[in-house]
Amino acid sequence: MSETIEGSELQNGFQPQPRPEPEPESELKVESQPEQQPEEELKPEPVVTDVDPKPEPNNESSIQSNETTKQASTDQVAPPGRRKDDENRTFTMRELLSELKSDEDDAGSPYSQENTQCQSYQNNAAMELINSVTGTDEEGRSRQRILIYAARRYATALERNPEDYDALYNWALVLQESADNVSPDSTSPSKDALLEEACKKYDEATRLCPTLHDAFYNWAIAISDRAKMRGRTKEAEELWEQATKNYEKAVQLNWNSPQALNNWGLALQELSAIVPAREKQKIVRTAISKFRAAIQLQFDFHRAIYNLGTVLYGLAEDTLRQGSPNLKEVSPDELYSQSAIYIAAAHALKPNYSVYSSALRLVRSMLPLPHLKDGYLTAPPAGNSMAPHGAWKRTEFFLNHEALQQVIRVDQRQITRSLSGRTSDVTDMDKRAIRVGIPDIVSVSACADLTLPPGAGLCIDTTSGQVFLVADSWESLDGWLDAIRLVYTIYARGKTDILAGIITG
Repeated sequence: MSETIEGSELQNGFQPQPRPEPEPESELKVESQPEQQPEEELKPEPVVTDVDPKPEPNNESSIQSNETTKQASTDQVAPPGRRKDDENRTFTMRELLSELKSDEDDAGSPYSQENTQCQSYQNNAAMELINSVTGTDEEGRSRQRILIYAARRYATALERNPEDYDALYNWALVLQESADNVSPDSTSPSKDALLEEACKKYDEATRLCPTLHDAFYNWAIAISDRAKMRGRTKEAEELWEQATKNYEKAVQLNWNSPQALNNWGLALQELSAIVPAREKQKIVRTAISKFRAAIQLQFDFHRAIYNLGTVLYGLAEDTLRQGSPNLKEVSPDELYSQSAIYIAAAHALKPNYSVYSSALRLVRSMLPLPHLKDGYLTAPPAGNSMAPHGAWKRTEFFLNHEALQQVIRVDQRQITRSLSGRTSDVTDMDKRAIRVGIPDIVSVSACADLTLPPGAGLCIDTTSGQVFLVADSWESLDGWLDAIRLVYTIYARGKTDILAGIITG
């Protein structure tokens, strides 16, 4: 299964439209600031956006991924020349003379000769492309008229100053949005030609302003859209590699962007489906780390949560099919279970998404029902986190919609007699077992404390104090951290009943 969910938004005023669902769309554009949609078989090839995906027909044999997210800025870049509010006001003679003098100064600047002629030629080529876009319906035609008007203003700005990187960036966005108004089979102009021209302008803008992270982000989306048109070819592989590098640059410049991390993971998933098999697993592992990083920045980012589920499912299938040469690798069954946790969480957060619903039907049986997660953690005696290391025991825990609960099995059944003479079994759960109620959690984090036994430390801050546990490995710890955080996020969003229905229904 391989579809992804993308979220898209244009920055600087041009808001992208939600893209159709079964087709994995590419990322979103950002005008002055950054944010796309979903689906396919459950394999490592997702794309996620910030636009809500449209309902899709249920398909229990495939798990779709969210598509990439375009960024959109809420601040519109003011076009050069007169401001919008200047167009309707009276100008004094002094102001008009000053403007005329400014025009004369520009004419004598280095920009007005060779640079201006070269820029004018490039502008004309781009304007020809934009002018030839008509839109596929009335809404598209109306939107295209606005985009053409904006393009003319940015062209004018660049004729006056070829190094105006804001104008270059916004014009690239106009070209990218115009490509959305072109049907995939159009040849005059082609969608690819518009995207290629947008990429050139992003390239120029980032050359002039190397810290323009929104430009790197939307440039990566445009490259991804071009790569999708080329299937599983060598040219597509090169484009996906370029896209991942631009997402990496965008994240380096703006680390606090879950959308960029999510789209980076999606681009890596696409790349993993093309590269030789010996390179695939490393790329998939990197994609997992990007999705996980996106979730850590925004715990309710359901698209990244779902995409992480799909990539884990694909990794489980690959591991099962090829067999793992390393005994320390996570087993296919564990990967399937992890995949089901993320897909269940995405569904709980967005139960109206048919993509999530159909994927959940496929993987629900892979959960350790009636729990969301179970496994082993090393724990101290209840209520004594400062106990000597020798007193800590590796015991079973489970996590559901209500609590993280330790399970202590009694070796021998104890039997008591009631007054009526009947025998009854004493519970096999020790009353002194550790239990952390979900509503009581304040925070959960990894910890490296020398007072803890060797291993990957887990610290849960609760309203009644701290609880310390130790996971078998750091990879195992990541799974526990994500699961606990997701259950708490679902509780905080008022969706506990939905999660309860998934695991107990």
